[in-house]
Amino acid sequence: MKTFKERFDITGAVVAAVDLLKGIGKYAGLDPIEVPGATGYIDTDYEGKVAATLQALREKDLVFLHVEAPDETSHEGSLRKKIQAIEEFDKHIVGEMLAFQKRMPSLTLLVAPDHATPVSIKTHSSGPVPFVACGGTIEPGKETVYSEDAAREKPVYSGPDLFERFIRGTLQK
Repeated sequence: MKTFKERFDITGAVVAAVDLLKGIGKYAGLDPIEVPGATGYIDTDYEGKVAATLQALREKDLVFLHVEAPDETSHEGSLRKKIQAIEEFDKHIVGEMLAFQKRMPSLTLLVAPDHATPVSIKTHSSGPVPFVACGGTIEPGKETVYSEDAAREKPVYSGPDLFERFIRGTLQK
């Protein structure tokens, strides 16, 4: 596998509590960043992950920030905990990164789950997942809702195609 440096001529880092993701990131040429208090659950140090991401963005072209809590709470089958995990992700990760992006309009953000994990089945499913991107060359859309239902009529990209379009700045073409 080519690294991101070899393939796209970019440097990067990965902020994750899950060893598998840190390993994949390292294999792709991303520098893993350890965050004390980062876990793969709803007790993770969200603020620490954001701080590490923002610090890495001062030196790197790309930072992959991973949060496992919505997936883990789905495996438990706890709707209450999954809602809590999504709300905390939205507030502590998405909200903080959007605030940072407003100060740095050239920064492009992409938010996407790696897969769906419905609470009803407590395991991964293979259907399409919604994503949202903003900043940089991405033109604002009219969408106001981020959900599987809202994304049903939108284009479906494979993970590699979505990432390629994101990196090359051609996500809307």
